[in-house]
Amino acid sequence: MTRLMSGVFAAVAVVAGGYALSGFNGQSKLPENPLVGAAFAQEAEVDTSTITEMTLGAEDAPVTLIEYASYTCPHCANFHNTVFKQLKEDYIDTGKVKFVYREVYFDRYGLWASMIARCNGAEKFFGISDLIYKGQSEWARAGGASEIVDELRKIGRLAGLENEQLEACLQDGEKAQTLVTWYQENATEHGIESTPSFILNGEKISNQSYEEFKKLLDAELES
Repeated sequence: MTRLMSGVFAAVAVVAGGYALSGFNGQSKLPENPLVGAAFAQEAEVDTSTITEMTLGAEDAPVTLIEYASYTCPHCANFHNTVFKQLKEDYIDTGKVKFVYREVYFDRYGLWASMIARCNGAEKFFGISDLIYKGQSEWARAGGASEIVDELRKIGRLAGLENEQLEACLQDGEKAQTLVTWYQENATEHGIESTPSFILNGEKISNQSYEEFKKLLDAELES
């Protein structure tokens, strides 16, 4: 198992442990605490091949753009609410670029959001992700852990997910542990230290304006 950021996970475990004991209200249950497992189960073998790669665009597109993003990252929300829409219309939907979205887990709230986005598989992933990013300033500031997860549940229901389905996804500790390990492996491979970060045909690039993305994409398409 990759050990990237194990110190961060250990710190999260200390804080989250308190929520595990006291973070219940009368209406809903907090998800299990997979970041604790990530910090302490370092010798465990986790099969990350079960994680679905979320993609948009033609599989045989000449350019591949991978985004590493966190649902709790304001810069990621800004990218998805602005630049991404133009990139999708001009490059992804036209078959020029294959877009790959990979989650980064800096905190358990981002992980919970990911588990809801993935709850109905690839079919609804990007639609739910759009709702999560559009509402980030509301759900991410809703209060404590109970309030935040309740707001995320509302987003899931808005996307058409049933309550039982949502709870099954949120309480899937094995899936959460696998997602965390998958993130660690990917981040180690590409040296991801901040979000959003991008890999353009194998080369790491930073977040930038649509005009700057356009120059880079056009150069790749012409090469």
